[in-house]
Amino acid sequence: MATAYHPPIGTLLRQWRERRRRTQLDLALDAGISARHLSFVETGRSHPGAEVILRLADQLELPFRERNALLLAAGHAPAFAEPGFDDPAMATTRGALELILAQHEPYPAMVLDRHWNLVAANTAVRILVPMIDPILLDPPVNLMRAGLHPRGLAASIIDLPPVHAYFVSRLRQQVTVTADPVLAALLEEVSAYPGGGDPGVDPAAGPIRVRAPDGSELSFIGMFATFDTPFDVMTSELAVELAYPAD
Repeated sequence: MATAYHPPIGTLLRQWRERRRRTQLDLALDAGISARHLSFVETGRSHPGAEVILRLADQLELPFRERNALLLAAGHAPAFAEPGFDDPAMATTRGALELILAQHEPYPAMVLDRHWNLVAANTAVRILVPMIDPILLDPPVNLMRAGLHPRGLAASIIDLPPVHAYFVSRLRQQVTVTADPVLAALLEEVSAYPGGGDPGVDPAAGPIRVRAPDGSELSFIGMFATFDTPFDVMTSELAVELAYPAD
């Protein structure tokens, strides 16, 4: 079996520096190292220590997962733990999220991971389930697909194009920040769904209106929340989507 190719630390750093549109000189100065040292690291002539890598990653504003990847590429141990959501180490985080979900009743609230997969939800999200094809609800439920796929919530969204444009813009920003190939593939997929693709459409700036199965109209405004002081990869990647009635 062929092994996956992992770029060396110098290549990864150069790719991230170029992605962030930083020169070697300004990045080195901000990280407190010499431009010569950074140049040697990028060309493989010098092997950086873990502290230097973390300083560079901080200046490049890399997510925790990508910081770990840089450390591993240089032969160092990861700096941030990567527990699963059900791991005992996540008990405090889970407790906080469960409280948020419960307190948000009777309005929908969901917890999602980096790839927009549903991690947890309150019972109020059931109001949306009849508007989504069951095939899109097989675990892991991806909220981008469930929301924007023509067999998903998109079929019930009134004035879909600006809503589609808004969520695609959010996904595009994530891809820029993370360079995550899974997110890049998801962006390509949802960008091709009906309802989007018109560059003249402004992203939604107001409530999202949905036509319920009984013919009534539901209008929501949303709130997106993340942890301000994450201490591990999973916590840093979790987000809460809260829906409030707009009327």
